[in-house]
Amino acid sequence: MRVPRVFIDQKVVPGDSIFLSIDKTHHILHVLRLHVGDQVKLFNNSGFEFIAKIIEVKKKAIRVEVGESSQCENESPLEIALYLAVSRGPHMDFSIQKAVELGVKVIIPIISEFSNVKLTGARVDNKITHWEKIIIGAAEQCGRNTLAELQSPRTFNESIHLDNNSKKLILHPGVGQTMSKINIKNSKLALMIGPEGGFSDEEFQKALDNNYIPVNLGPRILRTETAVVCSLSNAQQLWGDLN
Repeated sequence: MRVPRVFIDQKVVPGDSIFLSIDKTHHILHVLRLHVGDQVKLFNNSGFEFIAKIIEVKKKAIRVEVGESSQCENESPLEIALYLAVSRGPHMDFSIQKAVELGVKVIIPIISEFSNVKLTGARVDNKITHWEKIIIGAAEQCGRNTLAELQSPRTFNESIHLDNNSKKLILHPGVGQTMSKINIKNSKLALMIGPEGGFSDEEFQKALDNNYIPVNLGPRILRTETAVVCSLSNAQQLWGDLN
Protein backbone atom coordinates (compact mmCIF):
# COMPACT_ATOMS: atom_id res chain seq x y z
CA MET A 1 0.00 0.00 0.00
CA ARG A 2 1.33 3.44 -0.94
CA VAL A 3 2.11 5.59 2.09
CA PRO A 4 0.70 9.13 1.63
CA ARG A 5 3.06 12.09 1.79
CA VAL A 6 2.30 15.24 3.79
CA PHE A 7 4.18 18.54 3.80
CA ILE A 8 4.58 20.19 7.20
CA ASP A 9 6.15 23.55 7.92
CA GLN A 10 7.92 22.55 11.12
CA LYS A 11 11.12 20.94 12.35
CA VAL A 12 11.20 17.16 12.22
CA VAL A 13 13.62 15.01 14.22
CA PRO A 14 13.67 11.18 14.09
CA GLY A 15 12.53 9.73 17.41
CA ASP A 16 10.37 12.70 18.38
CA SER A 17 6.60 12.70 18.67
CA ILE A 18 4.95 15.81 17.26
CA PHE A 19 1.48 17.24 16.85
CA LEU A 20 0.45 18.21 13.35
CA SER A 21 -1.39 21.42 12.51
CA ILE A 22 -5.17 21.66 12.29
CA ASP A 23 -5.24 21.78 8.49
CA LYS A 24 -2.98 18.72 8.19
CA THR A 25 -5.06 16.91 10.80
CA HIS A 26 -8.21 17.55 8.78
CA HIS A 27 -6.54 16.36 5.59
CA ILE A 28 -5.22 13.17 7.18
CA LEU A 29 -8.46 12.27 8.94
CA HIS A 30 -11.11 13.36 6.47
CA VAL A 31 -9.39 13.18 3.08
CA LEU A 32 -6.83 10.41 3.51
CA ARG A 33 -9.04 8.70 6.16
CA LEU A 34 -6.12 7.41 8.21
CA HIS A 35 -6.27 6.10 11.76
CA VAL A 36 -4.04 5.33 14.73
CA GLY A 37 -1.33 2.91 13.60
CA ASP A 38 -1.30 4.12 9.99
CA GLN A 39 1.83 5.59 8.48
CA VAL A 40 2.52 8.83 6.64
CA LYS A 41 5.64 10.30 5.11
CA LEU A 42 6.45 13.82 6.25
CA PHE A 43 8.65 16.33 4.44
CA ASN A 44 9.47 19.91 5.32
CA ASN A 45 11.45 21.35 2.40
CA SER A 46 14.74 20.15 3.89
CA GLY A 47 15.35 17.60 1.13
CA PHE A 48 14.55 14.73 3.51
CA GLU A 49 11.38 12.79 4.14
CA PHE A 50 10.47 11.04 7.39
CA ILE A 51 8.36 7.98 7.94
CA ALA A 52 5.91 8.59 10.80
CA LYS A 53 3.22 6.59 12.56
CA ILE A 54 -0.01 8.04 13.90
CA ILE A 55 -0.08 7.34 17.65
CA GLU A 56 -2.86 9.63 18.88
CA VAL A 57 -5.93 11.21 17.32
CA LYS A 58 -7.79 14.11 18.90
CA LYS A 59 -10.64 16.19 17.53
CA LYS A 60 -8.36 18.85 16.05
CA ALA A 61 -4.90 17.36 16.35
CA ILE A 62 -2.93 14.28 15.42
CA ARG A 63 0.25 13.17 17.16
CA VAL A 64 2.75 11.15 15.17
CA GLU A 65 5.94 9.36 16.12
CA VAL A 66 8.74 10.21 13.72
CA GLY A 67 10.84 7.32 12.47
CA GLU A 68 13.82 7.15 10.16
CA SER A 69 14.62 9.75 7.55
CA SER A 70 15.67 9.29 3.94
CA GLN A 71 16.84 11.59 1.18
CA CYS A 72 15.15 11.12 -2.16
CA GLU A 73 17.39 12.21 -5.04
CA ASN A 74 14.73 13.08 -7.59
CA GLU A 75 15.41 16.77 -8.25
CA SER A 76 16.19 17.48 -11.88
CA PRO A 77 19.78 18.42 -12.79
CA LEU A 78 18.23 21.07 -15.04
CA GLU A 79 17.47 24.23 -13.06
CA ILE A 80 14.39 25.71 -14.67
CA ALA A 81 13.01 29.13 -13.83
CA LEU A 82 9.54 29.40 -15.35
CA TYR A 83 8.37 32.91 -16.21
CA LEU A 84 4.67 32.32 -16.60
CA ALA A 85 2.12 34.92 -17.68
CA VAL A 86 -0.77 34.87 -15.23
CA SER A 87 -3.87 33.19 -16.64
CA ARG A 88 -7.34 32.72 -15.23
CA GLY A 89 -8.05 30.48 -12.20
CA PRO A 90 -7.96 26.80 -13.16
CA HIS A 91 -5.62 27.37 -16.12
CA MET A 92 -2.97 28.93 -13.88
CA ASP A 93 -3.48 26.28 -11.21
CA PHE A 94 -3.02 23.51 -13.77
CA SER A 95 0.12 25.15 -15.17
CA ILE A 96 1.72 25.52 -11.73
CA GLN A 97 0.81 21.97 -10.74
CA LYS A 98 2.36 20.47 -13.87
CA ALA A 99 5.42 22.71 -13.60
CA VAL A 100 6.10 21.27 -10.15
CA GLU A 101 5.61 17.71 -11.39
CA LEU A 102 8.02 18.41 -14.24
CA GLY A 103 10.77 19.61 -11.91
CA VAL A 104 10.69 23.41 -12.17
CA LYS A 105 12.84 25.06 -9.49
CA VAL A 106 11.41 28.60 -9.56
CA ILE A 107 8.06 29.98 -10.73
CA ILE A 108 7.77 33.70 -11.48
CA PRO A 109 4.24 34.87 -12.38
CA ILE A 110 4.39 37.76 -14.84
CA ILE A 111 1.85 40.36 -15.89
CA SER A 112 2.09 41.10 -19.60
CA GLU A 113 0.20 43.45 -21.88
CA PHE A 114 -2.33 40.84 -22.98
CA SER A 115 -2.75 39.16 -19.58
CA ASN A 116 -6.45 38.81 -18.81
CA VAL A 117 -5.94 38.81 -15.02
CA LYS A 118 -5.20 41.91 -12.98
CA LEU A 119 -3.53 41.54 -9.60
CA THR A 120 -3.68 44.43 -7.15
CA GLY A 121 -3.74 44.89 -3.39
CA ALA A 122 -4.92 41.99 -1.26
CA ARG A 123 -5.66 39.97 -4.38
CA VAL A 124 -1.91 39.47 -4.87
CA ASP A 125 -1.44 37.97 -1.39
CA ASN A 126 -4.51 35.76 -1.81
CA LYS A 127 -3.23 34.46 -5.13
CA ILE A 128 0.24 33.75 -3.75
CA THR A 129 -1.24 31.81 -0.83
CA HIS A 130 -3.44 29.83 -3.22
CA TRP A 131 -0.58 29.05 -5.61
CA GLU A 132 1.63 27.96 -2.71
CA LYS A 133 -1.02 25.40 -1.77
CA ILE A 134 -0.99 24.14 -5.37
CA ILE A 135 2.80 23.75 -5.19
CA ILE A 136 2.60 21.85 -1.90
CA GLY A 137 -0.12 19.50 -3.18
CA ALA A 138 1.83 18.79 -6.34
CA ALA A 139 5.02 18.09 -4.39
CA GLU A 140 3.14 15.72 -2.07
CA GLN A 141 1.79 13.83 -5.06
CA CYS A 142 4.91 13.61 -7.21
CA GLY A 143 7.46 12.74 -4.55
CA ARG A 144 9.56 15.90 -4.46
CA ASN A 145 10.99 16.78 -1.04
CA THR A 146 11.92 20.32 -2.07
CA LEU A 147 9.21 22.83 -2.91
CA ALA A 148 9.44 24.91 -6.03
CA GLU A 149 10.14 28.53 -5.13
CA LEU A 150 7.24 30.87 -5.90
CA GLN A 151 8.23 34.50 -6.39
CA SER A 152 5.98 37.52 -6.24
CA PRO A 153 4.35 38.51 -9.53
CA ARG A 154 6.45 40.81 -11.72
CA THR A 155 5.64 43.01 -14.64
CA PHE A 156 6.98 41.89 -17.99
CA ASN A 157 9.52 44.74 -18.00
CA GLU A 158 10.80 43.70 -14.58
CA SER A 159 11.05 40.04 -15.49
CA ILE A 160 13.16 40.34 -18.63
CA HIS A 161 16.07 41.80 -16.67
CA LEU A 162 16.33 38.78 -14.34
CA ASP A 163 18.26 35.52 -14.67
CA ASN A 164 21.29 36.60 -16.67
CA ASN A 165 23.19 33.36 -15.91
CA SER A 166 20.65 31.12 -17.64
CA LYS A 167 19.91 30.25 -21.22
CA LYS A 168 16.80 32.33 -21.84
CA LEU A 169 14.03 31.07 -24.11
CA ILE A 170 10.71 32.67 -25.00
CA LEU A 171 7.91 30.72 -26.66
CA HIS A 172 6.64 32.46 -29.77
CA PRO A 173 4.51 30.88 -32.54
CA GLY A 174 5.82 31.17 -36.06
CA VAL A 175 9.54 31.42 -35.38
CA GLY A 176 11.71 28.85 -37.12
CA GLN A 177 13.81 27.62 -34.21
CA THR A 178 12.85 24.64 -32.01
CA MET A 179 14.14 23.73 -28.56
CA SER A 180 16.11 20.80 -29.96
CA LYS A 181 18.42 23.26 -31.73
CA ILE A 182 19.39 24.99 -28.49
CA ASN A 183 22.54 24.13 -26.54
CA ILE A 184 22.52 24.59 -22.77
CA LYS A 185 25.94 24.53 -21.12
CA ASN A 186 25.38 25.25 -17.42
CA SER A 187 22.10 23.35 -16.84
CA LYS A 188 20.23 26.59 -16.14
CA LEU A 189 17.17 27.53 -18.16
CA ALA A 190 14.86 30.53 -18.02
CA LEU A 191 11.66 29.76 -19.92
CA MET A 192 9.11 32.50 -20.63
CA ILE A 193 5.55 31.58 -21.63
CA GLY A 194 2.93 34.17 -22.52
CA PRO A 195 -0.82 34.48 -21.96
CA GLU A 196 -3.54 33.18 -24.29
CA GLY A 197 -3.10 36.17 -26.58
CA GLY A 198 0.68 35.81 -26.62
CA PHE A 199 3.14 38.60 -26.02
CA SER A 200 2.74 41.95 -27.74
CA ASP A 201 5.16 42.87 -30.50
CA GLU A 202 6.81 45.39 -28.19
CA GLU A 203 7.25 42.81 -25.41
CA PHE A 204 8.65 40.27 -27.83
CA GLN A 205 11.21 42.77 -29.12
CA LYS A 206 12.21 43.71 -25.57
CA ALA A 207 12.77 40.02 -24.80
CA LEU A 208 15.02 39.69 -27.85
CA ASP A 209 16.93 42.80 -26.79
CA ASN A 210 17.55 41.11 -23.42
CA ASN A 211 19.05 37.92 -24.90
CA TYR A 212 15.93 35.78 -25.02
CA ILE A 213 15.94 33.23 -27.83
CA PRO A 214 12.55 32.67 -29.53
CA VAL A 215 11.44 29.06 -29.98
CA ASN A 216 8.24 27.38 -31.14
CA LEU A 217 6.54 24.11 -30.26
CA GLY A 218 5.31 23.12 -33.68
CA PRO A 219 2.76 24.20 -36.29
CA ARG A 220 -0.28 24.48 -33.97
CA ILE A 221 -1.19 27.24 -31.53
CA LEU A 222 -1.27 25.83 -28.01
CA ARG A 223 -3.15 27.05 -24.98
CA THR A 224 -0.91 28.40 -22.25
CA GLU A 225 -1.31 25.37 -19.99
CA THR A 226 -0.63 23.01 -22.91
CA ALA A 227 2.48 25.00 -23.82
CA VAL A 228 3.71 24.69 -20.23
CA VAL A 229 3.48 20.90 -20.23
CA CYS A 230 4.87 20.55 -23.75
CA SER A 231 7.83 22.90 -23.34
CA LEU A 232 8.85 21.62 -19.92
CA SER A 233 8.63 18.02 -21.10
CA ASN A 234 10.81 18.89 -24.08
CA ALA A 235 13.32 20.66 -21.86
CA GLN A 236 13.58 17.77 -19.43
CA GLN A 237 13.94 15.27 -22.27
CA LEU A 238 16.64 17.32 -23.98
CA TRP A 239 18.66 18.55 -20.99
CA GLY A 240 17.17 17.11 -17.81
CA ASP A 241 16.07 13.76 -16.41
CA LEU A 242 12.92 12.86 -18.37
CA ASN A 243 13.69 9.91 -20.61
